[in-house]
Parts: sequence; structure tokens; C-alpha cells
Amino acid sequence: MNHYETEAMWQLFKKAGYERTDFETNADVYVINTCTVTNTGDKKSRQIIRRAVRQNPDAVVCVTGCYAQTSPGEILEIPGVDVVVGTQDRTKMLGYIEQYLKERKPVNAVKNIMKNRVYEEMEVPYFTDRHRASLKIQEGCNNFCTFCIIPWARGLMRSRDPEKVIAQAQKLVNAGYKELVLTGIHTGGYGQDLKDYNLAMLLKDLEEKVQGLKRVRISSIEASQLTDEVIDVIKHSKVVVRHMHVPIQSGSDTVLKRMRRKYTMDQFAERITKLKEALPDLALTSDVIVGFPGETEEEFMETYNFIKEHRFAELHVFPYSPRTGTPAARMKDQIDEEIKNERVHRMIALSDQLAKEYASQFENEVLEVIPEEPFKEDPESGLYEGYTDNYLKVVFPATPDMVGKLVKVKITKAGYPYNEAQFVRVMDDVMPAVNEAM
Repeated sequence: MNHYETEAMWQLFKKAGYERTDFETNADVYVINTCTVTNTGDKKSRQIIRRAVRQNPDAVVCVTGCYAQTSPGEILEIPGVDVVVGTQDRTKMLGYIEQYLKERKPVNAVKNIMKNRVYEEMEVPYFTDRHRASLKIQEGCNNFCTFCIIPWARGLMRSRDPEKVIAQAQKLVNAGYKELVLTGIHTGGYGQDLKDYNLAMLLKDLEEKVQGLKRVRISSIEASQLTDEVIDVIKHSKVVVRHMHVPIQSGSDTVLKRMRRKYTMDQFAERITKLKEALPDLALTSDVIVGFPGETEEEFMETYNFIKEHRFAELHVFPYSPRTGTPAARMKDQIDEEIKNERVHRMIALSDQLAKEYASQFENEVLEVIPEEPFKEDPESGLYEGYTDNYLKVVFPATPDMVGKLVKVKITKAGYPYNEAQFVRVMDDVMPAVNEAM
């Protein structure tokens, strides 16, 4: 999300004639897009703001994003900060910067996000540094989980106009992107605030109306949003990939209740079982918080055993981190850091084991990969890395002209964090010819 929005803000500056420069060189304007998911996010944001001020004390320093939205006063107290814009009105950022240059008075442009019911349209025609394009489809969240500050930083659910989504998707495909990653704060909730339109219909429209689209990936979707209609669309789609990221957070009903999550483990199991029936080779990935206040060893093991039983393909594991201003931070029975770390290590070991088991199914199979960049561990090796549709990271011999294209490879050695493969062929891009024939 933040990557998408940073790119969208850069497009505004570019249209106004600005040039983009490296953070370490002197600039006239510094824009810092902040995060506030954790207290650490706030701290890192403050550090980078101070770095910008030190870098060029005469520059305009503009701070935006989630931390700016929740704590504008705190940010304006940092000497050298000139403009603060939250998570709305970012399209007016250049105007605020010009206002500061005229008046030389700090500008606080942060308003009450909870009153906002309109999606802020910020278009990205292409990305300067990626070969999979993010496509933002919604903003905000209505869930108010007890550990999460994000509704206060992003406001309530606002879905993007479907026609605008389709139009931008077509622009991104025309710019050469083979894969679009649908993103948002609560991506799977798309359409809840629209009349007679929902996520299933958007997925169908993307496939039917966007010429040349090869892959659609949903960045994250709650189990409760995997409706029968969504699962049916995914089952019959030729572009929605065999990978779903479904946040579980905990596999214990009692912990879920304390988190104020809106499902039970029976409901979660029923949805993902149905999803796996629709897509037999599905890579199911998830987020897990361990050490939530009051989590007993038994509750932790409920999560551990559920994940093991349902054979998730990979986990993002987080030790619970108290976020100031959330109900969970005020709960009694905060878990000792040593216990949290020990549980994190056990859960990561399980994730590694499950990831290897999932990947091993595809050894000697031919899969489609989009090469993204030279292999990070050995950039001079002539190897490139990219992801298959089912989210296996693959490393194989390739050439720079293959980057961003669909390439067939044969998995020669399955593993984790990456799989080794041999190049088979570049996929023919026949779409324009087919359209002309039609």
C-alpha cells in the first residue's frame, strides 16, 4: 500500500516538473511517507525525518502517511518539519508546499479521517522500480481489531470506483505489466460500501475487460470475505493466481475473541477447505501474531496445530507488539518477551517446514515465472529470480530482456526460501494478434 501511494505522490511531483533524486543527496523537497502499525514504525519514521532535516536544513520537509495522520502535533514538534499531510488530501501536497514557501509558516493539513467517506483517487500509470504492479482498489477498514491502530490512521471503508480500477488496470497492462496485485487496507472488503457491486464482480470485470492481462493476485483477503461467489469466480478464472493470503492471526477461538476478530476457527477452516477444493494446488499464506496478551501455551498450540493440519504454504510470523492507543496495549497479562521469542522461533520453524513440503510437490514440473531482477545472493551469476503464480520464489538462468515477461521454467530442485529451475521458453505474447483477428 505504502509503495503504491509513494509512487502515486511521485507522479504528482513529476507532472509538476520535479526530478527524483536519491535520499542521500541534497534535495529541495523531502517527502517522508510514514507508517504507524507499531510503535517501532513511529520511531523509525522520526529517525528518517531527522535525517532529512540534517541532510539539507534549507529543504522543505513534508511528512505524510499513517503516523502523520495519527500524530500531526508530535511530528510538527520535530525541528525542521514544514508540512504535514495525513492519509487524505495528498493530491493537494504540492499546493501545501507552495503555501509554505510563500508564508514560511508550518502547514498542518491533517483533518479528521473518520469523517471521510470518499476514496481519494491517486493514479499510478507505471512503477519506477517493480515488475509486478500494485493496483489500489480500496481504502480504510471497519474492523477495529483490538491490536490495530489502522482504522484511526486510514478511516472507514471506501471502495474505488470500478470503472477507475478497470481503466488503471488497462493502463498498467499497456505499460507492460503481466501481473497486477490488488491492494488496499482491507482489500477483500472491496464493494461493501458500493451499491450492487462487490469483489467477485470486480475480479470478473478485470478478466473480461482488461485486454492482455495475464495474472491477478489479491494481496490479502479475510476468510469471511471468501464468499461462495468469490470462490466460484476464482475457480473458473484464467487470470486469478493459485495463491491466497488469508490472515489468521491466531488459531485459538479464545484469542480471536480477545483480538475482536470476526470469525471462529470452524468458520475459517470451512472457508479455506472450500477454497482448496476449488484450487487444488493453492498456496495458502497467512499472518500470525504470537504472544498476544493472555496467550497460554495451550492457545499457542491450538494455532500451531491448526496451521500444521491445514498445511499453509508460508507464514508471516510477528511477536505481539503493544501499539499505544489500542485496547490490547492496555490488557493485563502481557506476555514475557522471552516466551514470545521462543514461540516465534517454533512458528517460523513450522513455516519453513511447510514451505518446503509445499514446494516439493512441484519438483520436475514446468511453471510460469515472471523474472524480476538478478539473483540477490549472487548478482553476477547470470541467474534471475521471480515468482510463479502460486508464489514460489524461483531462481534460474535468464537474460535481462526476459525481466517482466512470462517465462516457462522447469523446477529442478525444490526448496525454501527459493527453488532452482531451468529455463524452458519465453511465453509468446499473442494477445494483440488475437485481438486484431477478432
